[in-house]
Amino acid sequence: MSGQGGGGAIPFLRAVARLSASERAALVRSLNDSEAKAVDGDWASWAHDGQLAPPSCADGSEWRTWVMIAGRGFGKTRAGAEWIAARVRAALTAGERLSIALVGATIDDARRVMVEGRSGLLSVAAGVIEAWHPSRRLLRFGGGSEAVLFSGASPDALRGPEHHLAWCDELAKWSRGAETGAICSWGCGAALAQGRW
Repeated sequence: MSGQGGGGAIPFLRAVARLSASERAALVRSLNDSEAKAVDGDWASWAHDGQLAPPSCADGSEWRTWVMIAGRGFGKTRAGAEWIAARVRAALTAGERLSIALVGATIDDARRVMVEGRSGLLSVAAGVIEAWHPSRRLLRFGGGSEAVLFSGASPDALRGPEHHLAWCDELAKWSRGAETGAICSWGCGAALAQGRW
């Protein structure tokens, strides 16, 4: 577990981990709806270390790229959606607007997994989403932040738009990965250089 969780969450979760499987199941069944939502919503308390964004690089500088290499069932999609949701909530609190690129191997992959999937943004960030416009590939958040879907097969679509951040999923499946990644990175760097985040 990470020390990023709140208050007494870590000791509580360690105690729960020591319970037998049947005791844990009984505990979960005993939670009312608001308690279950509170536990589910406290991502930093129960995510494993590999699912939490590093606070900084080893030298203390702010990281620009976080790569998660893991197999099926690790929680990569949930981690990505939680990271985007946390950044959107922080921007909302600060009165800022974010421009976000959501890049999948295809537009359909980005929609099905990153937005509409079981661990996607519609599930994880429902409280801060104002509207989802699939035909426009646009997810609108409270406070004016927006996320647009892109395909790793179409690097030219990323030319021009600038983004404060990007969530790139399944890079190994991108048919034009190197070119798409370079243009996406440049677009994020331009927004940062202009002090837009």
